[in-house]
Amino acid sequence: MATQLGDAGPLPPTQAEGMTTVHHRYATVNGRRLFYREAGPAAAPAVVLLHGFPTSSFMFRHLISPLADRYRVIAPDHLGFGLSDAPAADEFDYTFDALAGLTEGLLDQLGADRYALYVQDYGAPVGWRLALRNPDAVTAVITQSGNGYEAGFAEEFWKPVREYWRDQNPQTEAGVRQALTLEAIRWQYLHGVPDETLVSPDAWNHDFAQVSRPGNDLVQLALLADYASNLPLYPKLHAWLRDSGVPVLAVWGRGDEIFRPEGALAFAQDAPGAEIHLLDAGHFLLESHLDVAAAHIRGFLGRTLP
Repeated sequence: MATQLGDAGPLPPTQAEGMTTVHHRYATVNGRRLFYREAGPAAAPAVVLLHGFPTSSFMFRHLISPLADRYRVIAPDHLGFGLSDAPAADEFDYTFDALAGLTEGLLDQLGADRYALYVQDYGAPVGWRLALRNPDAVTAVITQSGNGYEAGFAEEFWKPVREYWRDQNPQTEAGVRQALTLEAIRWQYLHGVPDETLVSPDAWNHDFAQVSRPGNDLVQLALLADYASNLPLYPKLHAWLRDSGVPVLAVWGRGDEIFRPEGALAFAQDAPGAEIHLLDAGHFLLESHLDVAAAHIRGFLGRTLP
């Protein structure tokens, strides 16, 4: 498969959204209650959707139906996000290792031992850990602003976060706390989107309500601090991509100023057959370019999964 840039045509025929049955379920993993959305035939190839910050599986609410006619779709909420448990930061050690362990336990419970992995933002370091712990489990990778390369970091956005990594003090904490404000979350949804009217305000207001729950700010600060642990994993990720030959699809917003499109293009370094599509969109492109993204995803999965 050659590297490809640009937009796709219309969404292929699929089951009407209103006819798709999406289940909203809970499972207890290591004493923690995790929420997940599930749809599609139980015996079909599995696709696991891992959300980013500051959202939840809510971000996939419109993507599940276009995939569920052919695939078993599983979309969990990370601990501390969405409808999953959110223990206080002094009751649970919020790290990406811990989130990956809970996700691994959930997938074990559900009998999903092989799956295509869809990662976005925070979903990427969770997904990369799953792949490195059990390389044979991952049948394909779809990344939507799911970063795996230094080239992907937008310097202006990450500057205060890097300062927080180096020294956690009241001044650097104030800098990263800005990411939890309504205006900053709204910016994540709208920046880089040519037509902002395509993005429903429900999305950023939903996310802001979640991170504004009492004590959730400390959960988010813990994960922002731990994000530094992801960078040393990148060489291992790159080696896995090279050695496994796992199919890779990158569907990325050209206007994303959190993880820049250079991060999408970088996947071709280690996955030469990667399909790369830069859309005229931002960080949460499913809100504005659902049909185009779904067409790329369905086409990719149809070519790569048995």
